[in-house]
Amino acid sequence: MNVKIAKEAGFCFGVKRAMKMAWDELEKNSDGIYALGPLIHNKQAVKKYENKGLLTIDDINSVPNSKHMIIRSHGVSEDVYIEAREKDISIIDTTCPFVKKIHRKAKAYYDKGYQIIVIGDYKHPEVIGINGWCENNAIIIKTLDYAKNLELDKDKKYCVVAQTTINMELYKEITDYLKSILDNVVFNNTICSATKVRQEAARELSNEVDCVVVIGGKHSSNTQKLVNICKEYVDTYAIETKEELDIDTLKKYENIGITAGASTPDWIIEDVVAFIKSL
Repeated sequence: MNVKIAKEAGFCFGVKRAMKMAWDELEKNSDGIYALGPLIHNKQAVKKYENKGLLTIDDINSVPNSKHMIIRSHGVSEDVYIEAREKDISIIDTTCPFVKKIHRKAKAYYDKGYQIIVIGDYKHPEVIGINGWCENNAIIIKTLDYAKNLELDKDKKYCVVAQTTINMELYKEITDYLKSILDNVVFNNTICSATKVRQEAARELSNEVDCVVVIGGKHSSNTQKLVNICKEYVDTYAIETKEELDIDTLKKYENIGITAGASTPDWIIEDVVAFIKSL
């Protein structure tokens, strides 16, 4: 049985940076550090940090005054920063620089009178955060069909940004449609370069193997996009850890590909590879 790993898999720059910043803070401060939402969409990695002393909370009101709070790589709305200042909460801001760039664009164009359009999943924390930089007035488009059902005012000015982990093909479909119906629109392709490269690497891998195992959190947006891409070409199995692998199923294949979402630690990937090679 041969195992081939995608050219790009696992932690992206933003996640790696966030995890290091959070760990460094835990190393030097044992006096209660809070994370506003799970650090990343990988419960095994989050558990490791919680064992170190991290306290994961869902609302800033759960953070006592004058404590430390980590803003995760997905970013948050402007209101969170304002409330943190009011409560004298010390922020460790691990927002991905690529996401931070979208915040600045959304705010700048909104302040100039543009209607912000976000191409992404309205339930995703990154999109919720972006919307919070334009007073939660963004139009959020998840699918082409949704875009076609919108009644957009052609006399308005629009600024389009994208969730960093959105599928490139979906982005193109939606922006092509918007170009065809709007006269005054500024497009900002804010899909992270690491996302593009990872998706292309998964597509390439899928054409070289008999099946692909995609490792990543069940709630990880970029992981699920990798799953969907690979499924177009080859049998695909989505797992979080090696314990979810079906040995009898895997033994049917001679060449097995491995890829992983941006929130998947190296040690989990290594565990899966070692397990498959041992079969």
